[in-house]
Amino acid sequence: MKKAEVEKRIEKLKKLINHYRYLYHVKDSQEFSPEALDSLKKELFDLEQSFPDLVTPNSPTQRIGGQPLDKFSKIKHIEPMLSLNDAFSEEDITDWLARNLKLLPGLKTKLEFYCEPKLDGLAIELVYSAERYTGHSARYGPGKQGGILLKTGSTRGNGLIGEDITMNLKTIEAIPLQLREVEEIIKDLKKEGLFAIAENIKNKGLNNLVVRGEAIISNREFLKINKNQVKQGLTVYANPRNLAAGSVRQLDPKVAASRNLEADIYDLVTDLGQQSHEQEHQLLQILGFKNNNKYSRLCSDLNQVFVFRNYWLKNRQTLPYEIDGIVVSINDNKIFKKLGVVGKAPRGAIAFKFPLKQATTIVEDVKLQVGRTGAITPVAVLKPVKLAGVVISRATLHNQDEIERLGLKIGDTVIVGRAGDVIPDIIRVLPELRTGREKKFIWPKDCPSCGASLLRPAGEVVSRCPNKDCFARTQKAFYHFVSKSAFNIEGLGPKIIDRLLAENLIKDPSDLFLLEPGDLIVLERFGEKSADNLISAIRDKKKISFSRFIFSLGIRNVGEVASQDLAFHFKNLDNLKKATLEDFKVIKNIGPIAAQAISDFFKNKKNSKFIENLIKAGIKIENQSQSQQLAGLKFVITGSLKTITRNQAKEKIFSLGGQVSETVSLKTDFVIIGLNPGSKFGKAKKLKVKTISEAEFIKMIS
Repeated sequence: MKKAEVEKRIEKLKKLINHYRYLYHVKDSQEFSPEALDSLKKELFDLEQSFPDLVTPNSPTQRIGGQPLDKFSKIKHIEPMLSLNDAFSEEDITDWLARNLKLLPGLKTKLEFYCEPKLDGLAIELVYSAERYTGHSARYGPGKQGGILLKTGSTRGNGLIGEDITMNLKTIEAIPLQLREVEEIIKDLKKEGLFAIAENIKNKGLNNLVVRGEAIISNREFLKINKNQVKQGLTVYANPRNLAAGSVRQLDPKVAASRNLEADIYDLVTDLGQQSHEQEHQLLQILGFKNNNKYSRLCSDLNQVFVFRNYWLKNRQTLPYEIDGIVVSINDNKIFKKLGVVGKAPRGAIAFKFPLKQATTIVEDVKLQVGRTGAITPVAVLKPVKLAGVVISRATLHNQDEIERLGLKIGDTVIVGRAGDVIPDIIRVLPELRTGREKKFIWPKDCPSCGASLLRPAGEVVSRCPNKDCFARTQKAFYHFVSKSAFNIEGLGPKIIDRLLAENLIKDPSDLFLLEPGDLIVLERFGEKSADNLISAIRDKKKISFSRFIFSLGIRNVGEVASQDLAFHFKNLDNLKKATLEDFKVIKNIGPIAAQAISDFFKNKKNSKFIENLIKAGIKIENQSQSQQLAGLKFVITGSLKTITRNQAKEKIFSLGGQVSETVSLKTDFVIIGLNPGSKFGKAKKLKVKTISEAEFIKMIS
């Protein structure tokens, strides 16, 4: 076969193989078998081997090629790659819409919402550029456009600059190396009634086309890869998202190719005249990209959005890949653009996340934990199960009523759910799977630690151990006393406290400040240096602010905020000890139950003796500052601070009459932004809460 004939044959093979790729990956249609396709690819490969100068970047044989890289180069995005803010409830979505409507006064058209599954993969950007030939070519003829080829592929990176992973993305069959012929695109656009877009492409072409989407791995491929990992004695991958992200960031493209990744392209950055997000999805498919059109829906109101989300919540297992919610976008592109961006997220779109990830496992036992206030908390011991990429073996049961509500028995199969880093919950018992060997859990009458009869006051759901000398209560009281928000004694963890208690070296926390290095050296694994270091760490904490001192006492129903309120109100310990029940009731944020608990605490002679012992041991309490510089202001801190610690910042805010919260809300006055801020920064932007730098905060309190 002559070279000219080979060149024509190669072009025909490429066109047919690309047509098959489009049908299979975009249209979910299969005209002939994979074996036949492999045969065509083999013929193409052999012809290119015979005529290497005919190999082009858009050839299907070039999906796996190139030498391993030493590192990834950087690519600057044409426009910032944004992320989405999250919503977890229908109320969150309703609030999101209300905020947007405030920014659209006089809106005459009714908003529609384009909803699509939210993929759990790695965000990517693809750039396509036209190849042109000035001379004669058997492929294209004299001076004709050569095709629109994949030029670069990159990760999101920091939103402005990503990593060049072009060679790895080329290995993904769902990503076209070359867009479909312009004539075919225009023809299909007209079939779909998109005449204006068709005319625009006809007149302007498709050079420098930018699209975005997600690199993902199917559940089937994920299981296949993990089975192979097990066979080879290697560690299994935690979840499909991590595997997909790791695969496209391999320096050797052959590794990425072996993972059989997929891609879903859902965003068209280039303006081709599309007027809605729905049109973008149609247009992307016609251009040759795979996306989630058949799983998506245009919704005319929020009720339809909620129905769509609930459908996929119940049926997500029918999808070939993992999703963690849906994306809700305002469909009209003009309105979407007008709403603009807040922080790193567009106002016009939001991720409507699913609730807790869930799994089933077996309850092997129920254990009771005794807290520092005597509260008895039942905890289910579970057969270990992986949930959201983490192996869990325990779940909280909250209280006796919760066990009865669930109808839980030891040995039951249960559904457990987990959100973030919170201890998992048992959501539901599956009595249908009982064998008859399950045992009812009998709630004890006595404390599992000291044997005292448990009490459950009328109107409360928690049973308590009333014995203040209970070892478990003493143990937890020590843990609380040395915690970060109290005396913050570094190096004095639960294991050391347990050993000191077991050796009778300490009976109440005041004994800690009377320890000598010689008391510790006799203990196993304590050398002279480690003993000196711990004693120094304890003695360095003898000076403490009034609010932290109050918190360290472990008064029931008194947390950090209530401790700060008490400190600000009474100024010093003497005033606090003299206060009456009525004095506590008038303090803001102190309810009647907490007021009674505080009053009872200071009336107790044993507690008075404990405080007296602390003072004798050398504890110096800094009186509350008279300054009300930050009175009435609520702060949230996110990220790492450089000049002071987070605890020091909290203490300073408390001392000046301010409050510190862990969550951003409309009641927050300032969010202090440190290095590498978390999601709180995004939420502050979303709610338009004022953000300040560490330097601005220092200036504010100086």
